[in-house]
Amino acid sequence: MADLDTLWTQYRATGNQTFKDRLLVEYTGLVKFIAQRVAMNLPPSVELDDLTSAGIMGLIKAVEAFEPERGLKFETFATHKIRGAILDELRSMDWVPRSVRQKNRALQKAYAELEISLGRMPYDDEVAAHLGMTTEEFEDMLGDVAPATILSLEESLPDRGDDNKSLSLIDTLEDPQGSNPLKEIGYQEIKRILKDAIGQLPEKEKLVVALYHYEELTLKEIGEVLGLTESRVSQIHSKAMLKLRAKLIQKINA
Repeated sequence: MADLDTLWTQYRATGNQTFKDRLLVEYTGLVKFIAQRVAMNLPPSVELDDLTSAGIMGLIKAVEAFEPERGLKFETFATHKIRGAILDELRSMDWVPRSVRQKNRALQKAYAELEISLGRMPYDDEVAAHLGMTTEEFEDMLGDVAPATILSLEESLPDRGDDNKSLSLIDTLEDPQGSNPLKEIGYQEIKRILKDAIGQLPEKEKLVVALYHYEELTLKEIGEVLGLTESRVSQIHSKAMLKLRAKLIQKINA
């Protein structure tokens, strides 16, 4: 650890490329770990090497931008940069079929409309009836849209109009570099909305969200913990994400 601290000190003092390269080598394992965790919940058509390459670019940006004096651990700071770069790569691949996106939008719209009309999060049978389908068809649809919802906490929200930047939902959970007071107000408000929305989820959905997005377990690992099949966990996760996004978009567009 002392050697690593010395390396950071040398790099920050000189900006020397050799020190930078040595730091990148030190943290390459972090990139591989994050890329593998993301890939485990994606279709086989998504190449791990592509995710890793994107993650390396995120690591480079993290090393260049890291400011130790802020008191944040580099691993925490770098994880956000690496995951962000990987997610950007996934978006550029456009790996979710159009038909899946259409189903996802239909479900999200149904949840948002029922949230407004009922004044609460809707139950499964209410969503199914709203869509004109049976409960079994609704559950099949949840399974179909899993690729579109698996990373939905990190998808961009609509612009607010007061700047040209979109806001990533994962940034609402932790902002390691927040310094703009106006921006911080926005983060805090969305954090409150998200916290309230998660609190309204049924216990099983709440647990799946916590295990996947906070403990970073894979869907398969969550299934083993809860005694459920991976496909069932995927359905539960999809439902939770649709509810959270409907709630957030409703509040932000209000």
